[in-house]
Amino acid sequence: MFIPPTADSKVHRITRRCIHFLLLCLWMSTCMTLLRFLESNQQIQQFQPPIPRRDKGKQVQTNSSSVISIHDMGISEEEWERLQKALDWPGPDQEISMLNLSTSPVHSTFSIVGLKESYKVGENISVTITARDHNKNLKRYGGDFFKAKLFNSKLKASVYGEVVDHRNGTYSVALLLPWEGQAQVYVRLEHSSEVVQILNKYRESSFPRSHYNGHYEGPGPQKNRISEIVQCNLKWGADGSWRKGDCCCEYKDVKTGTMWQCERPKKLSCDNLVHHSRGGLENPLNPFEKQLFTKTLTNVAISGDTQTINVHPNAAGIGTKERCISGMTTPVPAGFYLKDVWNYFVCNTSQFSSAQMGNCLKNKIVYLMGDSTTRQWFEYLERKVPGIKRMDLHTPRTGGPLMAVEMKNNIIVHWRPHGVPLRFTKMLISDLHYIGNDIDEIAGGPHAVVVFTIFAHLVFHPLTFYVHEVAKIRQSVVALLRRAPETTVIIKSGNTAGVKNIFQSDWYAMQQNTVMQEMFRNIDGVIYFDVWQMTSCHYLRENVHPGPVVVANEVDMLLSYICPA
Repeated sequence: MFIPPTADSKVHRITRRCIHFLLLCLWMSTCMTLLRFLESNQQIQQFQPPIPRRDKGKQVQTNSSSVISIHDMGISEEEWERLQKALDWPGPDQEISMLNLSTSPVHSTFSIVGLKESYKVGENISVTITARDHNKNLKRYGGDFFKAKLFNSKLKASVYGEVVDHRNGTYSVALLLPWEGQAQVYVRLEHSSEVVQILNKYRESSFPRSHYNGHYEGPGPQKNRISEIVQCNLKWGADGSWRKGDCCCEYKDVKTGTMWQCERPKKLSCDNLVHHSRGGLENPLNPFEKQLFTKTLTNVAISGDTQTINVHPNAAGIGTKERCISGMTTPVPAGFYLKDVWNYFVCNTSQFSSAQMGNCLKNKIVYLMGDSTTRQWFEYLERKVPGIKRMDLHTPRTGGPLMAVEMKNNIIVHWRPHGVPLRFTKMLISDLHYIGNDIDEIAGGPHAVVVFTIFAHLVFHPLTFYVHEVAKIRQSVVALLRRAPETTVIIKSGNTAGVKNIFQSDWYAMQQNTVMQEMFRNIDGVIYFDVWQMTSCHYLRENVHPGPVVVANEVDMLLSYICPA
């Protein structure tokens, strides 16, 4: 029997529906708030630099969520903490999403503090840099990557200035006045703090900005061989595989522990890897990030006091210098250019004629290792040392390995590129040796000169991996100097690259230089060449391969340590 609803029951039903609706709205609002919080928190977290995870002991969490153990890097927890302090770089506390909030090279300026009518050689001037955004507002945080120098174009003179970040939008530079005559200040914004934030994010992520090729070849005559080319890359960290699943051939170096990975060939086995070559570059930037990297915002000179600074002679000079030996610290500035000659503050360097080069290298074996910048040194010695001839090792002319010999004075110069990852021309994978492994094979002694550099090709990969590579090299260097303490060991720092993008920014190289200096700071018997300063302040356009005049000065410095005056 149908019973009509009463007025009270209708009211109760409507009330219950309203309550249910309100509860549903409240639940949805809470969920949206929580979701926004998680998203924003995730955005901020991904920009944090890797730090030791104390709760689990001796592990490092990177932005790619890979867990890297301190043991895998080959250093102590205390050393990792010291490196983090040395590498600390301020910046925004969250992701910047509006272009007008980033640092503007147009509105940022520099000024000379208390500019006087004249100075004397050896005095310093102080420069203040003020960073502003595109709305002309003073930046409230630091992290901008500025470069500064003092120069005189007519004298072909210049000196590097270190920029000090006060973390509040202002920066200061102390510039030495090392030559008599006139000088001007030059400051440029290499990257805004917002771009540095992006550089750091992608350096510490598992995104493969650089790819490599593995060339597999089957047996039999060359014309009948089966060949395949696949992508390869570094495997680093617990989930650091750039290709997931059981997809790949893995090649682990027994001594260093470095793991190289290639996609599994379809027809050939993993044992058929013969050649290695550079592959393509993959840009991870989203449309907004690409705007921050445009040429109008990157590597741009900023305006400021362009007055000519008058510098008069100083009878006292800048100070006397000693013979070039190991263990000397590198000041800032480390030297200056005058008439295209690098005047080194650390010790007494000389300019070597061709004949003097031959005399200096008599009965020496020089081992140059690393990349194409040490190959430039090999090529310079090949051109300048009288009677030296390159041997035909049936290797690529620029890929190496290379060797040159001068029989009369018993001079041997080797050059070899470091192991993968390496962006070189096609070459035999068996010719790519890790630097530490090669140093382990050197007997050493007073006749041996070991020079290595490892910077430009590792900027595509996480800094934790770079620390790992340097730790392995350090271990080999210590062993070499223990068995042959009279061996000359020289580290060539990274130099400016000229490339100012997500792939090969100078900010990457500068951080690597910090790692190398810190990790070799207390190793006796090692000489550190700071060519970063030499390439940062020269008038030539910055290039990953410095111009001939810079290379000539670098080799003169090398020979001054081999044959100190």
